This record gives sequence, structure tokens and C-alpha cells, in this order.
Amino acid sequence: MILPLVSLIVPCYNQAQYLDEALQSVSNQTYENWECIIVNDGSTDNTEQTAKAWIEKDNRFSYLFFENKGLSNARNSGIAKAIGEFILPLDADDKIAANYIASAIDAFKKDNTLKVVYCKAEKFGAETGIWTLPDFSLSNLAIKNMIFCSGFFRKKDWELVGGYDSGMIYGWEDWEFWIAVLKNGGNVKCLDEVGFYYRIKSKSMLNQVNHDHSVYLQEYLSVKHADFFVKIFGSFAFLNTKHDTLKKEYEAKFKSEKFVINLFCKTFLGFKIFK
Repeated sequence: MILPLVSLIVPCYNQAQYLDEALQSVSNQTYENWECIIVNDGSTDNTEQTAKAWIEKDNRFSYLFFENKGLSNARNSGIAKAIGEFILPLDADDKIAANYIASAIDAFKKDNTLKVVYCKAEKFGAETGIWTLPDFSLSNLAIKNMIFCSGFFRKKDWELVGGYDSGMIYGWEDWEFWIAVLKNGGNVKCLDEVGFYYRIKSKSMLNQVNHDHSVYLQEYLSVKHADFFVKIFGSFAFLNTKHDTLKKEYEAKFKSEKFVINLFCKTFLGFKIFK
């Protein structure tokens, strides 16, 4: 039986000091039918030397160099060259468990409705422990991303949505990608095992998204995927009507002497007077 080929895409921008660990975790996989494309996104450190050392050890590794254009473009460039049916992005400073690919491919085999397979995650580095994330649902995905970058998907689905969006210039490209892939159907499975290790550093993209960037990204997502957000939250007219209704309800409540006294007592004293 021929096992499907999995293409791992490892973008690297000036993170050569971590790259060996990431690639070692790829090399340790119990599932053997994979290729790993290392994408040097214009690094000025020794990323190239580190990558080429792995290519000499194992011909399943390959290497691409591009001038720096950002994470989305680096991933897209690697996936465009990939020949695997399944894709797994892996950032150069993270790691995967030895059985992650085997478990994910087994899940895809058992359920052909799956579009995305990911797993439980653990933090390492400056912070350690289980990375607790909300359970997946489309309604949860509309509020916040809970699927980290290293989830499996088919290359054909990447092609259908046009890849990772380079317009997500300040981050959250994973969130946008999962919305694009999943908003029109398809199931998701989270494996009941830790298969992904997320490195915590003193500074990371997750905590570098400032307020202005956050506003830009939220507005960008809202416009691009308006159909998705309307399906989950309702139309703007519906939301406005709901807002007006709630406002009137609270105005009526605040006019009630009993409500005001109860609210004060519950907030500051921990009990209600009136029932």
C-alpha cells in the first residue's frame, strides 16, 4: 500500500539558531513518506548553511531562497513547489512529535470529510506547559483562532482559496487561512495527543500585534470574509436591531428601583435584597 506523500514547509527568517531542532523533529517522524522544503525568507544569518547540512544528511530535505517578503509569501512559495497531497507548515522555531504525521494521516484515512487535522499543543522555551486552546467550532473560529499554524490540509484546498493571504501583513495569517478553508464546509479533527510544540520567546509575533495592527487585521478579515461573519453573527441590520433591543431592555431595567438596588448589592456586597 502506497502511503500519501506529506510535504512539510519550513519558512525561516533569521532563526537559524532554532532550525536544527525543528528539522530534527521532522527527521524523527515514524511516518517516512515525506518531503521537507526549507524556505529561506531572505535571512542574513546562517540559515542556508544549516539547511544544506540537512540536505546532505537526507535527500527528503530541499531548500529554496527568496528575498524577504514575509511569512505568507514564504509559505506559499514552499507549497507551490510541494508535490505532496498533504501539507504541514512548521515554523523554524517550533517542533512536532515523532508520531504527528502518522496520526494525522491515519485520521484522514478514516474520515474523508476532514479538511483539517491538528492536535493538542505544548509550550516550551521561556514558558512551559500545555497550551490550552478553545475547542474548534465555526462560531469559535469567528471570534478567535484556535488552530495553530502546524495543522494538516490538502494542497488542493490551499489552491482553492488562493493560499495564505499576504495582505495579513501584521500577523494572524493562520486565522485568515483557516477561515478561508473551512467557511464553506468540511470537518476538522483535533487529535487527542500532543503533537506540536510551540516555542515561547520573550518576543513573539503573538504578543507583538499592537492595537492599531489588531484593528487593521480585524477590519481586513471582516471585509474579506463578510459572508462568513454574517452567517455566524447575522446581518448588520440584525445586529443593529439586537443592539437597540438590548439597549431598551437595560434602560427599562435601570429605571426600576429594585433592579438598581439589587445590582449595587450584588456587585459590592455579594447578595441581592429583592427577588
